[in-house]
Amino acid sequence: MGFRLQEVVPWGRSYAEYRDMFALTRTDLKKDILGCADGPANFNAEQSKKGGTVISVDPLYRFSAGEIKDQIDKVFETVLDQTRKNAGEFVWKTISSVEALGEIRRRAMNDFLDDYTHGKEAGRYRDHSLPTLPFPDQSFGMALCSHYLFFYSAHLSLDFHRQSLRELARVAKDVRVFPLLELGAVPSRHLDEVCRLLSEDGLRVHIERVPYEFQRGGNHMLCIRSS
Repeated sequence: MGFRLQEVVPWGRSYAEYRDMFALTRTDLKKDILGCADGPANFNAEQSKKGGTVISVDPLYRFSAGEIKDQIDKVFETVLDQTRKNAGEFVWKTISSVEALGEIRRRAMNDFLDDYTHGKEAGRYRDHSLPTLPFPDQSFGMALCSHYLFFYSAHLSLDFHRQSLRELARVAKDVRVFPLLELGAVPSRHLDEVCRLLSEDGLRVHIERVPYEFQRGGNHMLCIRSS
């Protein structure tokens, strides 16, 4: 049957995973970065500690730290149970087991929660969502979108993907989206058509291999730049 979730869930990846998922170089990390649909990832927290500039947007950020923790706690065991039942969809190399996955994710999300209230007051966590963003054109050097677009292709339409990616390309010079698989470790049903439509819109689109693979076959990102 494959890995399934009924809705988008709060599930945070680590700083190291972001770095590898998006093939981020030292030069990349010096840019002003927009993290779109970051959820409870700790990329913003860690990058800010390192002196970087990151703004994360997600409708999750309308809630308090306590409310977000409650949401995480409600889905945590469900996600691990789904992963355990569908273990063949994953590559157990860097992450060695479901138990190790739980430890890594919980640590990343706890780091996020520790940073969240201060970061929200500082304007680093903002309650916005695709397909429209409240930023001027080319506000950011880079926009990153992890485990939302394409990943939730069963939940989000082709038109939503097109509008969202055009919007990310409007506000950032370099857009990167990972993974290009949807839940179930299968290629996104929208990927080919989205790439065609974005090219028709005048955007430069290409797919690049990255040094990260947890979903089996999920080791490519979509890169978009304005012509």
